[in-house]
Amino acid sequence: MQDRTASSGSKWRLSQEAFDALLAGLDPDRARAGERYEVLRQKLVRFFEWRGAFDAEEQADETLNRVARRIEEGETIQNVAAYAAGVARMVWREAAKQQDRSRELDERTPAPDPEPEDVDESARFECLDACLAALPDDQRDLVLAYFAEERGAKIDSRKQMAARLGVEMNALRIRVHRIRARLELCVKECVYRRGER
Repeated sequence: MQDRTASSGSKWRLSQEAFDALLAGLDPDRARAGERYEVLRQKLVRFFEWRGAFDAEEQADETLNRVARRIEEGETIQNVAAYAAGVARMVWREAAKQQDRSRELDERTPAPDPEPEDVDESARFECLDACLAALPDDQRDLVLAYFAEERGAKIDSRKQMAARLGVEMNALRIRVHRIRARLELCVKECVYRRGER
């Protein structure tokens, strides 16, 4: 269960009680509620995948957490699945805005000269090592940890990383994107300089 930050800036933590209330809203029978929860979660994942989200599972979880929060706050929700669909559209719009901001960062990052075509992979790896070593320790550790895990474990690892840093997932993505953009620029410039020798 992950910390979520409200728009007011205060922390909200998905509690067992909030999760139980969400399940009860799906069905009074606990076993059927669990099944309906899984069906709803998969529908939400597909909703985000159809819209091209690279983190569809995270966005589905965020949607369900927000619904659970509203129930915990006392809102009466007659149809949890329909309500979740509305929340999912909101989560998607927020994510799309974040992606637009990331795209703007990409466009503002100057492109280095093209790499020479005859540079071997070992030179590229040496440049990557040198550029990683030049980063501040906290940035190097962050970017290495961000890309360390395999697909399944990656999502949980990134959620834990965001919680440790006290930031939302989108803020973490932007932070890592900026570091990675600088790294890529550094590596390309390094490879280019080596190719000129």
